[in-house]
Amino acid sequence: MSALLRDLESAVGIGGCLWRPEELLPYECDGLTLGSQQAAAVVLPRSREEVQAVVRACRRHRVSFVPRGAGTGLSGGAVAHAAVVIECSRMDRIREVDAVDRVAVVEPGVVNADLSKAVVHLGLHYAPDPSSQLACTLGGNFAENSGGPHTLKYGATSRHVLGLELVLPDGEVVELGSRTGFATGYDLVGAVVGSEGTLGVVTAGTVRLTAIPEAVETLLAIFPDVVSACRAVTGIIRKGLLPAALEIVDQRTIRAVEASVYAAGLPTDAGAVLLVEIDGPAEDLAGQVEAVRGLCASEGASRVDVARDDAERQRFWRARKGAFGAMGRLAPDLYVHDAVVPRARLPEVLDAVCEIGDRYRLKLSNVFHAGDGNLHPNISFDRRDADELARVLAAGEEILRTCVAAGGVITGEHGVGSEKRDFMGLVFSEDDLDAMRRLRSVFDPDAVCNPDKVLPTPHFCAEANPKARGYDRVPFE
Repeated sequence: MSALLRDLESAVGIGGCLWRPEELLPYECDGLTLGSQQAAAVVLPRSREEVQAVVRACRRHRVSFVPRGAGTGLSGGAVAHAAVVIECSRMDRIREVDAVDRVAVVEPGVVNADLSKAVVHLGLHYAPDPSSQLACTLGGNFAENSGGPHTLKYGATSRHVLGLELVLPDGEVVELGSRTGFATGYDLVGAVVGSEGTLGVVTAGTVRLTAIPEAVETLLAIFPDVVSACRAVTGIIRKGLLPAALEIVDQRTIRAVEASVYAAGLPTDAGAVLLVEIDGPAEDLAGQVEAVRGLCASEGASRVDVARDDAERQRFWRARKGAFGAMGRLAPDLYVHDAVVPRARLPEVLDAVCEIGDRYRLKLSNVFHAGDGNLHPNISFDRRDADELARVLAAGEEILRTCVAAGGVITGEHGVGSEKRDFMGLVFSEDDLDAMRRLRSVFDPDAVCNPDKVLPTPHFCAEANPKARGYDRVPFE
């Protein structure tokens, strides 16, 4: 171990290598607090060359490594068991902005919201907007193919990444894609975006910038229950409208938000609120606003407010963006689940999800991207209570199975990580998984880059192996 530390310190400097137990503590988990693991060391490189040196040191000492960003991920994807964490937050330069071609070249430690702030004077922004965008970094967004409230219109991260600079697990650097968005041959950028740090360490990305819309209208509709809000969403899409965002917040979340610093003045007796944002040319919006108001009213909305100015728009969004932070009032831990179902089946699936939470005697609330059918059931709990933790895990599995049975998938934007790794068999055959393993082995033949994430070991999945359902191992080990 001392020889490894010497080589790591040589690569990044003494101040860039953490190894004492108290220094490693913040890196024991990411935003998923269901399980934690201690890293062998944490390094904080400042350049591509330092990343290469760290990777090569790990290879010499036969130690695995795990790329990590701001640690806001919610699937245990950045947790390292006796591996070296390569924490990229110090690589935070915006290397280039091209306002003509509308592209930027960024390092992985650039905070998502900071890129938009840096180009706002050019009338541009970076469209993908995870709820954690004030803290999450672009390298992590690339790894998880992050979404966000505005994914409905603008798409997830993959639509906005044109090229990548990638340090492979042997220390070699490759350039994938191009700033034009076109590249000959296989789509290797598409393979890396969403690969959750299992194919290498991204040290730079070329991303597409988007023009700031001429006008934005934000509406807040008050409904008696979540089901009627979901029906309004279906009606809006059926009408042929394409809002930038369609977000639903249920009553339990509203009450938590209104009792917190994120209070937005929402009625706490509302069964649910639907947040609708429309953007585009100013002359096109008035008719869309009236259409949305009428559709919401027809599904039972008691009130539909239109933001009068940007301050009120931000107030509306505060309830949505502050939801996860407000949950800290309910319990010490929060399990933010993530699954996707066909939009038309949202009402029945939400009924089933709430029934599951009640049956397992859990504090379950919902705030989600209704336009995409991307659900986020939130379970507030205390992981120190072994019985409650077991109920959380059992309910989480049942929620996944319910979503898959409805024609959905096990994750929309949080990734698989270690959380859902052993449930991949719910949606993929063993042949499918074997093809993914072979792709991974092309980049990482020795399985040293973020090992034990995304893909289950052969023949170990929730569908095929009853032990997965019994959780006979440490959760998300």
